[in-house]
Amino acid sequence: MQKKFIASALLLSALTLGGCATVSKEDLAEVRVLAEKAAADASEAKTMAADARSTADTARAEAEAANRKAAETETKIDRMFKKSMYK
Repeated sequence: MQKKFIASALLLSALTLGGCATVSKEDLAEVRVLAEKAAADASEAKTMAADARSTADTARAEAEAANRKAAETETKIDRMFKKSMYK
């Protein structure tokens, strides 16, 4: 995705800065297609990143819940052990 964007930017720069007075419509159409493809790829990447973040947030919440549960269980076991030592 990033390579395609860079390629389209370089092509556009070369056409613009190259001093070429006559830029064909085909060249402009090709640049436009590359730019649209890069924008679509960027949009898809943004969506995928949002999905990944959501999954990571869910995993973090589940891990935190598991840690709380483990701490509660450890506390209960500790209390039971101490109680058995008093008997």
